[in-house]
Amino acid sequence: MYTFPQTLRAAYEALPIPLVIDQLIDGQVVPLLMSQGFCKLVGMDREKAMAWFSRAQFERLHPDDVGNVARVSEEFAHHRSEYNLVFRSMHPDGYHYIHAVGAWMTMPDGTELAVITYTDISDAGRAITALTEQYNLFRQDVFYTDPMTALPNMNYFVQFGDERLHSLRIHGQTPVLVYFDVNSMQSYNNQYGFEKGDDLIRLIAAVLRESFPEALLVRGVEDHLIVLTAFEDQASLVERIESANRRIRTEAYGNTTGVQAGICVLTDEAFLAEAMDHAKHAIRQMGSDLNQMYRFYSSEADDLYWNQRYIVENFDKALENGWFRVYYQIIRDVPTAHGFALEALARWVDPVRGIISPGEFIPVLSKYHLLHRMDLYIFEQVCREVRQRREGGLPLCPVSVNFARQDFDHVDVVAELNRLVDQYRVADAWDIGKDSFIIEITEQDMATAPDRFYQQLAAIRANGFRLWLDDFGSGYSSLNVFSQFEVDLIKFDMDLLRNLDRHNGANREILRSLVEMCRKLGIHTLAEGVETLGQLQFLREIGCELAQGYYFHRPEPLEAILYRRNKG
Repeated sequence: MYTFPQTLRAAYEALPIPLVIDQLIDGQVVPLLMSQGFCKLVGMDREKAMAWFSRAQFERLHPDDVGNVARVSEEFAHHRSEYNLVFRSMHPDGYHYIHAVGAWMTMPDGTELAVITYTDISDAGRAITALTEQYNLFRQDVFYTDPMTALPNMNYFVQFGDERLHSLRIHGQTPVLVYFDVNSMQSYNNQYGFEKGDDLIRLIAAVLRESFPEALLVRGVEDHLIVLTAFEDQASLVERIESANRRIRTEAYGNTTGVQAGICVLTDEAFLAEAMDHAKHAIRQMGSDLNQMYRFYSSEADDLYWNQRYIVENFDKALENGWFRVYYQIIRDVPTAHGFALEALARWVDPVRGIISPGEFIPVLSKYHLLHRMDLYIFEQVCREVRQRREGGLPLCPVSVNFARQDFDHVDVVAELNRLVDQYRVADAWDIGKDSFIIEITEQDMATAPDRFYQQLAAIRANGFRLWLDDFGSGYSSLNVFSQFEVDLIKFDMDLLRNLDRHNGANREILRSLVEMCRKLGIHTLAEGVETLGQLQFLREIGCELAQGYYFHRPEPLEAILYRRNKG
């Protein structure tokens, strides 16, 4: 790199004329010095101006001018053409017309340097505008500009987005990327036509341009728009997004809910492509909830997204390879403490991630309507393991299996239960009836179910299976369930037992009353979540018949139960 004598450098830097001296090094244009006039033109001190010009000199250019400036610069750098052009550069009060002229200068040691002078000719704007209209001097660059909205397009964003990112950081600002997705665009097109759909995109582009006047606003693919700007604070950014949505909904031709925004605040080390991915993940996290207008990306949300993807993408493999395991938890008779039944609980034992808890995979399987396949798989495993229980010397006590209401929407659950019991010859080979299989349905599922679902529940009992109501008192309780269908047992949610002494012992009185009511209705009772002797003694006192919880045993696979029995 050429080094100027100190006196010569000082003389150049003091010039009021906007001037930059560059050197071509390894194919890259490197600024060596810039005059005070240039620093004034761009509105930066020399240190910031040097850093900006090194990496972000194109970020202020009008999108339609970028291609021409880049081509002329490339030709000039290789001595194939002169450097003499007019372009538009963004300033605080809008675009200014800049005339740039370049020439080569050979230094005493033979080093060639490029001297570029810049002149702000915006005072001649009216004449230039007239000439532009007359001779079409500035043509829309379709490679960098979206023809529908006249915004920069993805080609521009890929080529020059990093320059804007660097410019923000040079000025000590924190960049933020906002990825906008137009809600229900296909539905809007179907309802109002593609022409009105294009009008909606143009409206959204105009509103976002006014809402983020300082930002780089880009038309992305199809119905997506991207904003790259400085992050001030969450509240002000959210207010701009909400205000833009209010305008869009008001001014649109047809009914629209506006746009959803995925937001990624970039750390010092984050890249633009990474921020794009994160903002898209934030959009996906909102799903189809049109009431949610925006979501900030977080690493926790990202982890949740990838965990969900892993579960969905590996679900079939988990079924095929037996990664779903049945863990049994004993249910004991409260007066005698003898074993009464077992609850079959699903566990995902993954060869890569270890044990994936039900709290992780059940909501995902429910969301993607895969839960019925897992629930029937667990029931099948219970039928298959009847033989192992008998041959291992375990009493063939009843086993309860959890089912969800959505299971009944996808398959004929009763027919599947009968098929599996017959397939494994449970009644013939092991002399146990269908009443040894208990189907648990949560109270929330029952309380919100249609009449058809109640008919299916009645068919469970009519076919000889038992029916238990799970999680009663979990916050969704309605006493109407007692008059809508018949159940064999009600299982009280563990929070009732865990919080016995809160609010002056309110849960003690609630449990006491519920047990008494069930006794009068001929319904058996079970309390889950027993962890202390004091809780067990309270259940004995109020007459609750059955209990389960860590006080007795934690859930464990059948082989662990058999090993402990054989060892003891």
